[in-house]
Amino acid sequence: MAMTKSFSLVHLKPDLRSAKFTGLQRGLAIRLFRTLILVVLDVIALTLAWSFAVFYGTPLNSPWTQKPSFLVLTIALVIGIIATKGLYKAGVHRRNYTGLIKVVTLSQIFLLLIAFLYEPNHYVSRSTFLLFWFLSLSFICTERYIFDVATNLLRKKGAIRHPIFLITDAEDQKDHIRFIEQSNCYNLQGVADSSCLDLCNREVTFEYLREQGIVEVFVSWSSIKNRLYVCWHFHTAGIILRILPTNNEFRHPKSVYSMIGEVPCMTIPAPIIVGGDFWVKRCFDLCCSIILLFLLSPVYLLIALLIKLDSPGPVFFRQERIGLHCRKFKIWKFRTMVANAEKLQATLEAKNEIKDGVLFKMKDDPRITPVGKFLRRYSLDELPQLFNVFVGEMSLVGPRPLPIRDVENFKTKHFIRQEVLPGITGLWQVSGRSNIDNFEDAVKLDLAYIENWSIWLDLKILLKTVNVVLQKTGAY
Repeated sequence: MAMTKSFSLVHLKPDLRSAKFTGLQRGLAIRLFRTLILVVLDVIALTLAWSFAVFYGTPLNSPWTQKPSFLVLTIALVIGIIATKGLYKAGVHRRNYTGLIKVVTLSQIFLLLIAFLYEPNHYVSRSTFLLFWFLSLSFICTERYIFDVATNLLRKKGAIRHPIFLITDAEDQKDHIRFIEQSNCYNLQGVADSSCLDLCNREVTFEYLREQGIVEVFVSWSSIKNRLYVCWHFHTAGIILRILPTNNEFRHPKSVYSMIGEVPCMTIPAPIIVGGDFWVKRCFDLCCSIILLFLLSPVYLLIALLIKLDSPGPVFFRQERIGLHCRKFKIWKFRTMVANAEKLQATLEAKNEIKDGVLFKMKDDPRITPVGKFLRRYSLDELPQLFNVFVGEMSLVGPRPLPIRDVENFKTKHFIRQEVLPGITGLWQVSGRSNIDNFEDAVKLDLAYIENWSIWLDLKILLKTVNVVLQKTGAY
């Protein structure tokens, strides 16, 4: 009965990793504005330091003191190294005075090296160089301190605070609110318990977060530990997710650590362009499928001829599979079995080599034709699925779409793999293919793919797939 309800989901729902809109990360504008102010203040501090150093230092006839272009180079180098070291980031980073001293000193050493390579005898006098170094440190640290004091004063008056939301259990709310208030930079817009992330409440929760313009959400570990895939909902909404500190050693693969007061907090940042990475994936799938279908057309014709000569029946095998959000679709493959193979499967169930019986696999399946055995060994039978990729039913990389018979044996926890677009290849296929004899192991690999997904991971899997196919690893 539950499966019938799942299969009846005909309303279009997006892939878990796709965004409902394409836009910029929430709160990005104010963060960029703050960074811009810091850069401008640093430029002013460096310009003043250079002017004072040249005025009070020993005069030396040098292009570095006579041409404005050399001043621009000097400032650009210092600003560039400060940015590279992450000292324009919020919080403790911009107040890292030790780091600023090291970075400014390093930039001065680079300037000496550049000057020596450019024109060894015409940089600046020693007194000018030392004055510039000392004044640069003094002015930059001073303006950073003034900026920080001014920011804190404004925040105490309720200005330039980030609107946030807290999700935690009722008994922990007071402690977590007290923890958040330590930073003096957040405006708490609301609090809810973990039930707001349940499947039945999730859409309403995220609609509320969008309407309130929430920039960051703090979530307790107990509220998210069994819903790790829900992190994608924050990611695709452009909302920064911060998991409140816990003694648990778990670390989400997409997380970084940032400081809340003096305490490190696991943070899962939102993308700069919301939804951009998934659209890149779809465009890559579309372009690759078109190119490969064109280039492989002679191979398609040759395989079709071999199948026809080998055994009676159609060239293609189309089977109903369960795809994104349990929607049914027809998967395309080259026929590798006898024409009535599906009817014969019932008589072979007792010989199923998958231990938990969710999938059906046999190493020496008597239904496979001689040509079919060759096609399977090199995964050539999967090539027609490029048509499924072209129309958007599948992706090049993703969890494999399974037959109805297999999905009917799913437990509730297995259905998370149906939240993303199925693929021709995936982490499961490059980690053992048919050698994996337990469906739970395959599901763990699918979940690892979902949690760790990125464009780079897809590319790595595609490259590994080529190697696995050529080596015929686990193929039958």
